[in-house]
This record gives sequence, structure tokens and C-alpha cells, in this order.
Amino acid sequence: NVKLGGLGPDYEAIKEKKEKLKRQKEYAKQIHEHNMKNIASVQRLPTKPQVVSPVSRQKALEYAKKIPRPKTFTSRQSDEETKEERVLPQNLNGDSLPQIASLETLQNRHEKEKQVVAAFRTLHIL
Repeated sequence: NVKLGGLGPDYEAIKEKKEKLKRQKEYAKQIHEHNMKNIASVQRLPTKPQVVSPVSRQKALEYAKKIPRPKTFTSRQSDEETKEERVLPQNLNGDSLPQIASLETLQNRHEKEKQVVAAFRTLHIL
């Protein structure tokens, strides 16, 4: 049942393809017209304005008022102490820098990290 091709064009296959394309285009045209009619009929219908009821907002606000607030664990400091901590250092000499309780530990950590970086540089890793 295998049909071998000839030397010239196959007019029958071309006619079949042409008919198929013609039917597809006709069907697409019918669907397009049908959809346009449906859209036109939908647009003619009066649309109801959507009213957002303020009742739901009121319910939400009342619910939010009833929920207990989470406890915050912040150390209570006087306003003067917080202002003092927020003051930025004015001199780089260290005169007006705020005192840090763990300054020594930070300096020790810095020295250790400097040694580690120096070791990496000697091994040409960095």
C-alpha cells in the first residue's frame, strides 16, 4: 500500500491539501463570527457595579483589635542612653568613640583573623 512518487508534481495531493486548508480557514471564520456575536451580546448586558461593603472592613478591624499583641523583649533604656548610643564618632583618633564592653575580645578576634589571612597569603591561596 505504498505509493511511490513520480517525476512530476502530485496534483491530487496538492488538491487535498488545498481543500483541507480551505476548510480550516472557513471553520476559523465561522468560529470568529460566533465569538464576535457572543462578545457583542455580553457587552449589551448591563453590568452590576461591584460594591465593596464596608461591613467586611469593619469586621476585619474589630478582629484585629481583639488579637493580643506579641510581647516584645527589648531592654528598657532611658531616652538619654539611647541618644548617647546613636551619637556617631566625630574623630577618628578614638577620643569620642563610644566605649564597647567587648572591645578587647573584638581586638583579639581581629588579630587572630589577621594571622589566618597572612597564613593564606603565604600559601598563595588569596
